[in-house]
Amino acid sequence: MVENHIPHSHVKEKGIVSAAPVWLFAGTLFVSATLLFWIQPLFAKMVLPLLGGSPSVWNTAMVFFQAVLLAGYAYAHLLSRRCGQRSQILLHLGVLAIAALALPIGVAHGWRPDAGTPPTLWLLGLLGASIGAPFFAVATTAPLLQRWFSQTGHPHAHDPYFLYGASNLGSILALLAFPFVLEPLLSSRA
Repeated sequence: MVENHIPHSHVKEKGIVSAAPVWLFAGTLFVSATLLFWIQPLFAKMVLPLLGGSPSVWNTAMVFFQAVLLAGYAYAHLLSRRCGQRSQILLHLGVLAIAALALPIGVAHGWRPDAGTPPTLWLLGLLGASIGAPFFAVATTAPLLQRWFSQTGHPHAHDPYFLYGASNLGSILALLAFPFVLEPLLSSRA
């Protein structure tokens, strides 16, 4: 009997999440994208009474959300490059636990605009204190789940980017639903 020797570098090592079905990966990406694109206009709307409806409020909020999204992607990249899957999951559970401390989403207590502080800096601080940790944790979902999916034995594991279809669907639905469904039916407090 001849053994088939495959060099270790070509053997695909199955990760901890290898038993999870594709629909679980896709569903989680869908929900995370929906949350990301729902919370951005919702939180900016919560802040408007404090600073008024100026374009600088919306622009500053968008700069904050894009910067935190980029930081979340960088975290996911570094985590997946430096740690094994078990360590990634444990570290990320810690990030999620820290983010849970900032729930429910709302304007942080004691934050009121000060006449001596530039509104942009104040708003960036408020966004960081109020929603920074939860937004960061959710922003890491897509790259981490795609990385973890790529380590499964699934036939499409070599190209996990098809999962962005679920993420894009969640994003589009949240953006369309916000003005027509979410905003009219749910107040900022709800």
